[in-house]
Amino acid sequence: MNHEVEVVVTGVGAVTCHGAGADLLWQAMTAAGTRLPDRPADPLARMDLPLISLVPDPDLAAERATRFASLAAAEALADAGLDAASLAAARTAVVLGSCMGEPGSNERGRGAEGWLPPFRLATALAGELELFATVHDVANACAAGGYALGVAADLVRAGEADIVIAGGSDAYSRVALGCFNRLGAVDPERCRPFESDRGGTVFAEGAGVLVVESAAHARARGASAPSSSSRALRFEGAAWSCDADHPTAPRADAEQIVRAMREAVGDAAHEVGCVIPHGTGTRLNDVLESRALHRVFGERAAHLPLYSLKALLGHCGGASAALGAVAAALILRHGVIPPNVPLKEQDPECEVLLPQGAPVPLPTTARRVLVSAYGFGGNNASLVMAGGPGPGDGGEPR
Repeated sequence: MNHEVEVVVTGVGAVTCHGAGADLLWQAMTAAGTRLPDRPADPLARMDLPLISLVPDPDLAAERATRFASLAAAEALADAGLDAASLAAARTAVVLGSCMGEPGSNERGRGAEGWLPPFRLATALAGELELFATVHDVANACAAGGYALGVAADLVRAGEADIVIAGGSDAYSRVALGCFNRLGAVDPERCRPFESDRGGTVFAEGAGVLVVESAAHARARGASAPSSSSRALRFEGAAWSCDADHPTAPRADAEQIVRAMREAVGDAAHEVGCVIPHGTGTRLNDVLESRALHRVFGERAAHLPLYSLKALLGHCGGASAALGAVAAALILRHGVIPPNVPLKEQDPECEVLLPQGAPVPLPTTARRVLVSAYGFGGNNASLVMAGGPGPGDGGEPR
């Protein structure tokens, strides 16, 4: 593999509980400091538990995850300036991560053909785009979207693809919600990462898709290379690790979480200006992630701004890291870190900075964002994206 090949992100797309579109996600992020997010009721489960749903309709259709991925991919391709002819002319791949795949038809018994393989999102998207492409579905639990983006960068660096449509998508699943309910890991109020009285996570659904491309290919087709005024961003690093110490809980020493972070940031830890943490709102995970950040960033950790995306969206499962990467791209493009969803009282064991009330400028000397995701089975993934305009650089924000 040629690690000297420059990998860029030229387009992003998102579907969240705030609607279809990365612009709507950014609007929600910038408004988060003024009010708490809504908490629609769960329309299907026979449990009095919350679900942050895109469409809280009791007659949910079966192919939601596929539709979310399709909408996010269409936006990302338009953002990158790629059409069907461009994709057909390039070596194109599709890599999508998911925690549950496409669970709807199997869970509701509506499939005309009986049980269907749930992990078919990438194949469905490639078929919709009429691509003869390398296709990978990734199922590394709630870290799946992070793994998918790492695979995308590897395909580009290895010279196996010029363009990779990559990210993650997850839809409502009664099985997933029921399992977390039995584990006692669902917060009855909302998703409240790093709060002192947090009680677990809250499920959400949606998709994040990015166009990952070789910088050489982007330049050849006339797309901008990363610069102070460019919308293209550098995909700087990706790292995976697995502790596999427990089916659901991370190792108490957080050693493999630290390893993934360190390998992703490399020698540029001092240039990371923002972190989008996994931050599920569960008691153990938030504390261990906070401690891991201190081990990776040292004294800087207490002053390094975090943007807690799950406090705004809820936990989107295998789409979480991909949506985190979309949020990182938006932060880099705008050059500011939005205020977090207001905290009532921060857990003193979570010594991290969660800016409140007003946006924080992303320093021009630290235009890198670290995104982390962790999943059942000890699956850990960390990503670093860089570039974009800083305050006063004159770049056009998205």
